[in-house]
Amino acid sequence: MTAPSINNSGREGRRLAADRSADLAELLGHLATCREDEQRLLARKLHDNLGSSMTALTMHLALLTQQMPADKALQDRAAQMKQLLANIINANRDMQLALWNDKLEFLGIKAALREVVSEFGTAHHITARVSLPDEDADYPREQGVAVLRCVEEGLRNIAAHARATEVDVILDDNDEEIMVTVRDNGIGPAGADLASTSRHGLRLLRERARYLGGAMLLRAGEGRGTVLQLTLPRKEAAVNAA
Repeated sequence: MTAPSINNSGREGRRLAADRSADLAELLGHLATCREDEQRLLARKLHDNLGSSMTALTMHLALLTQQMPADKALQDRAAQMKQLLANIINANRDMQLALWNDKLEFLGIKAALREVVSEFGTAHHITARVSLPDEDADYPREQGVAVLRCVEEGLRNIAAHARATEVDVILDDNDEEIMVTVRDNGIGPAGADLASTSRHGLRLLRERARYLGGAMLLRAGEGRGTVLQLTLPRKEAAVNAA
C-alpha cells in the first residue's frame, strides 16, 4: 500500500529538480545578459571619456611640439610622451574591444565575425576561414551577442587546447533558426568535455543558449578536431534601447 506514495514522491522530486534546473538556467541566462549590458556601457564610457581625452592630449602635444625650440633633449622627451599616449590609446581600445565589440552594434554580426576570425588567425598563425550568409542579417542584440560569444569561446579553446592548424567559422541562417559552427582540425576534445562541457565558459554558453530557446553542442569532428555548434530560434530583430 506504500508503493503509490513512494512513486508519487519520486515524481514530485523529479519535477522539483526539473523546475530548479529550469530556474537556474533562466537565472544564468539573465545574469549573462546583464553582464553584457554592463560591459557595453563600460566600453562606451571608456570610448567617450578616456578615449576622447587621450586624443585631445595627443593633439595638444603635437601643437606644443611645433612651438618647442630645436633642443634634442626636449624633442626626445616629446617623442617619448607621444609614444606613451599612443600606447595608452591602444590599450584603451583593446579594453573596449574585450568588453564589447562595437562592430556588432554598428556594422552587424558579419563584420564582427570577420574581424574576430581574421585577428585570431593572425595572432595564432592559424589558417582561419569564415563563411557567412550572402544577405546581411538583422538579429536582436541578445542573439548577436550569443553568436559572437560562441565564436570567441570556441576560438579561445582552440588556441588553448586544440593544437590546430585550421579553423572554420560558419554562420548559417534561415527563416527558422540561426546556427553558428566553430570547427578545427586539432586533437579533439576529451571525453569529459563531450559529456558535460565542464569548462565554465562552455557551461555558461550552454545556459545562455537555453535561455534564448536554443542549444549548444560540443562534439568530436569527423576524423579529427572539435565542433562547437550553437543553434538559436530565428526571431525578428527588435529596436534596442541605447
